[in-house]
Amino acid sequence: MHGTPLSDPEFASFQRLLREQAGISLAPSKKALVAGRLSKRLRHHGLSSFAEYYRLVGQREDERQMAVDLLTTNETYFFREPRHFDFLRERVLPRHPRERSLRIWSAACSSGEEPYSIAMLLAEQLSGRAWEILASDISTRMLDRARQGVYALDGLRGLPTEALRKHCLRGTGTQEGYFAVDPALRQRVGFAQINLNGPLPDVGEFDVIFLRNVLIYFDPETKRQVVARLQSRLRRGGHLFIGHSESLNGLVSGLQMVMPAVYRAE
Repeated sequence: MHGTPLSDPEFASFQRLLREQAGISLAPSKKALVAGRLSKRLRHHGLSSFAEYYRLVGQREDERQMAVDLLTTNETYFFREPRHFDFLRERVLPRHPRERSLRIWSAACSSGEEPYSIAMLLAEQLSGRAWEILASDISTRMLDRARQGVYALDGLRGLPTEALRKHCLRGTGTQEGYFAVDPALRQRVGFAQINLNGPLPDVGEFDVIFLRNVLIYFDPETKRQVVARLQSRLRRGGHLFIGHSESLNGLVSGLQMVMPAVYRAE
């Protein structure tokens, strides 16, 4: 880690930056994380203080995006929270009208494990039927990784051996130790940079929206606004999935909880 300490006023500057850019509230306990993740950018630019780096971020949009990317990256893995995928397979897919394409939005897709997990499930359950997945994130760096669909076998979590065999290609030679999501599956997922904390682009309506492990970073008013935006893109009878540590209690109307962390649009 960089030897330069992060002062409280400097930390407050980055808290403000992240709130303005992404609507995310950084708790005081995240100070060490901010120092750790941004220290490499100080080294990269040969800067001696976080205040200097903050000034640079204010002057350069590309560096501002880089700082937001570094501070918004969350842990993710394949088939995280398996009960959600069970619900999708057992309750949502059998009831979906065969004549209409199923549309799913992974609204905070990080490095791509979530949308590719959904794609693997749909490929197996909706053979020969129309479906599409939109995967979005605020981080361009994470989206670049997600589009590539290449992951390390070391430390792989959540991906069943059968899914790895059917939907992925193991790397050889210089790619030893890695696997890639099958290109035929990868091309079924569309990626886009979308900031959920501002007006949404015209992405159409969805049958299912995944917004998992994101709301915990927002204050109550920001949560309400973000959920309202996504709710406006959810078809009547569609489902919104949030993280198991999250709740919409008292935040919105028109969404009925059908099981923990799964809501149905009325």
